[in-house]
Amino acid sequence: MGCVMGKNQWVVRHGDGWAQRGEGNSRVTRTFGTQREAIDAARETARRGGSELYIQNRSGQIRERDTYGHDPHPPKG
Repeated sequence: MGCVMGKNQWVVRHGDGWAQRGEGNSRVTRTFGTQREAIDAARETARRGGSELYIQNRSGQIRERDTYGHDPHPPKG
């Protein structure tokens, strides 16, 4: 039996603030006034679920990515 992983978490712009959104969800999970608050909440969810965290910048591009749990692309060396 394989390990059950949680949904990847995204930190995205949301109106004048930021939000945490589970991958594949059309609605955000929670909204925050600052990106830092959204990152902290999403990181904790990703850690608990053994999933990945994607952080977007203001223009919607991925600025950072962290893996918690099994990394499908571990560093070589």
